[in-house]
Parts: sequence; C-alpha cells; structure tokens
Amino acid sequence: MSEHKRGSFSGKIGFVLSAAGASVGLGNIWRFPYLAAKYGGGIFLLIYIILAMTFGYTMIVAETSIGRMTGKSPVGAYKSFGDRPGIHFGGWINAIIPILIVPYYSVIGGWVIKYLAEYLLGQGHRVAEDGYFSAFISNGLSSELCFLVFTAMTLAIIFAGVENGIERVSRFMMPILVVLSLVISVYSVTRPGALEGVKYFLVPNLKNFSWMTVVAAMGQMFYSLSIAMGILITFGSYMKKEVSIEDSTRNVEVFDTAIAIMAGLMIIPAVFAFSGGDPAALKAGPALMFITIPKVFDSMGLGTIIGIAFFLLVLFAALTSSIALTESAVSTLQDELGWSRRKSTTIMGVSMVALGSLSSLGYGPLAGVTIIGMQFLDFFDFLTNSVMMPIAAIASCILVSRVAGVDRIAQEVTLNGCSFRRERVFNAMIRVLCPVFAAVILISSIANAFGWISM
Repeated sequence: MSEHKRGSFSGKIGFVLSAAGASVGLGNIWRFPYLAAKYGGGIFLLIYIILAMTFGYTMIVAETSIGRMTGKSPVGAYKSFGDRPGIHFGGWINAIIPILIVPYYSVIGGWVIKYLAEYLLGQGHRVAEDGYFSAFISNGLSSELCFLVFTAMTLAIIFAGVENGIERVSRFMMPILVVLSLVISVYSVTRPGALEGVKYFLVPNLKNFSWMTVVAAMGQMFYSLSIAMGILITFGSYMKKEVSIEDSTRNVEVFDTAIAIMAGLMIIPAVFAFSGGDPAALKAGPALMFITIPKVFDSMGLGTIIGIAFFLLVLFAALTSSIALTESAVSTLQDELGWSRRKSTTIMGVSMVALGSLSSLGYGPLAGVTIIGMQFLDFFDFLTNSVMMPIAAIASCILVSRVAGVDRIAQEVTLNGCSFRRERVFNAMIRVLCPVFAAVILISSIANAFGWISM
C-alpha cells in the first residue's frame, strides 16, 4: 500500500469557502424553500435557526475536530480511536453515505444544466409549459446526457486536487453565488404581491406549527449543513492546526443559513406573487424549482434573464456540494486502499455513472422498477438522508462523548490559544440532545415512509 501526500487548504478562508460550498447546495436552494413553504414558513425558519445554532453547531465542530485531530478521512479517523466493530461501523457508514448520495445528486444537477441551457437558448416559455419537466425526466437519453455532463464537471475538479481544484473553484463560485442570490432576492421581493410571501416566510405564526415542522427542520439541517456525510471529517483533515475550528465552523454555519434564507426570499415571495398565496402552489414540494418557478419566471417581464441567473446560481451551488461529496469518497479510497488521487477519482467516477444511471433512467426506461414502492432516486434519497445519516450522527456523538472523550475535542478546538466560547452548549448537545434528535429523525422518517404517520 503506497503512501500518498495528503492535500490541505491554504488557510481559514480556503476551509470556510470550501466547507460552505459543501453545505450550500441543492439542500439550500432546492430543498429548504419547499420545506419552509410546506411546513409553516416563519415558524419553520425559526425552528431551523435554533437547531442550526445548537445541534448543527455541535455536529460541525465535532466532525471537523475529529478530522483535524486524526488527519484522516472517516474510516481512518474512527479507527484511530479503537479497533472495535462498532467504531469501524461508524467510520464506514460516514464513508458510504457520500458514495450513495453523489450519483443521484448529480442527476438533479443534470436537470439544472438542462434548464439553464433552455433559458440560455431563449426557451423560457417552453420549460414553463405543463408537462415539460415530466416529459424531460422520462426521456432516458436526454436526462442521462445531462447527468453525464454534470458528473464530468465534478470529476474534472476533483482530479485537480484540494488546493488547486476544490479550494480554487470555491473561491471563484461562492462570491458569485452570493451576488446572484442577493440580486434575485431583491427582484423577487419587489414583485407586486410578494410582500405577503415575505411575511409568511419571515414572521413566525404558531398556527402553522406542527410536530412535523420540527422533524422536517431537523432533517433539513442534516442535508443543508453537510452533517453526517463524512464531508466535514474529510475537510477537517485538510485544515491546518493554526486555524480556529470554532471561528471557521461558525462562519460556515452563518454563511449556509444566510444562503438558505436568501433562497427562501428568492422563491417563496415569487410564488406568492404568482399564485396569490395559493396553498397548493406553496406545497408543491420538490417540484417547486422545476415546475412552479419556471411558471413564475414566465410571468415576469425579465423572466429569461432571471431564469438564467437563477439556474446558474443553482448550478454553482450544486457543483460545490457535489465536489465535496465526491472528495469525501475519493479521500476514503486514498486513505484506506493507498490508491493515487487519479485512480481513486476514476473508480469513484465509474461508481457515480453506474448508480446515477439507475436514478437518471428511473423515471424513464426503468420506471417500472421500484424498491419498497420508490423510484431509484427517491429510494437512494430516503436511504441516505432518512436512515443512514441519523445513524451516522448518533455514531459521531457516541465516538466523541463515550470513546474519544469531550475533553480531547476541547483540546483540539483550543489549540494555539483558539477560543471555545460555546463549550457548555457543545457538551450538553453532544452527550444527550444530539443523539436524541437524530433518533427522532430516524424513527419519524421510517414511520412516514411506511405510512405509519403522515408528513
């Protein structure tokens, strides 16, 4: 097994922009707005922010610290704390999650490329037509080609390495993403009738609260902050010792939440303006971005220009997250098998194409093949986000609180005189509340999938 030279970020800004890029993806711009719209608007946002400041903060600090402390990707990081089967299981489940997520994530990235291309060609009216989206995803060849283009873009950046690839692309894409988010948000909230949407999204209303608002917000936090995917452990292993973990992770948390709020302001007020606050439009769910939003843009005077800007923004966000997911998997192959970056990336690429093609063709030629009643993409999403990620989070909590010890994490965080201002919050969350919250997500999601409760 040959040794490979481990990459690293150039400093704090490199880590923050790359980790923020990992977090700011389809989870923020596609998933967050439709969940916020569906589960109560302002009350969902309030609960999400509270959870992000407690649960999210704790898990980001814990996983980043584990990565930097050991200098390894998830499997090796867990093995550093012992040779017991339970510890090995925790490492491997963190490592396998991104391998399963990035193929179907890249399929959705391909959908974004298709829509961006249509807007660039001046076909905004076409994508707004009834039935366009379902016709596109059921066309196996078109969907597959777009998926392969997105996959190739991701792999090309991974081949370039940590500093020259991931960090350089993040430094370029993240500022553009912020500017585009601000421009589209301002445009959206100034449409006639949009202020009611702003009020619905920003002002908490207890009448809209339900238990599933809490469960949905907790589940979204995993997806949005890249918790329990192995990404933060991997990126932590690339972090230099002189960089403050608490300051860096706080910046990532704030950046991610701000983009999620801007995504809500881009989409929810626009839908309100278009539909007059129609509950059916607000509860459109995953279809909000690909069916409802094109109709909204089509009703605007500058619909084509806004459509181009919006889907360019979504493409950048999707790419930064796809890069992080793929890097986590590649890092594991390098560390555990001693393979070169080129070989590890190639093998990961083959896996992405094989598994992603199932999801890409699952609404077309393979539509008749389902797993527990789900299409391939829906099944992989359920398996990773609703089952594996809560289990991985519980494993991380146990590793920190029962195996490594909270004191060792505190020592890592406070290296070189760095602060750990929220240490008490961290201790309380990692020992008790984080594993309880993760267990609630796991049980609720499985119960919903099998029809025992309704979300």
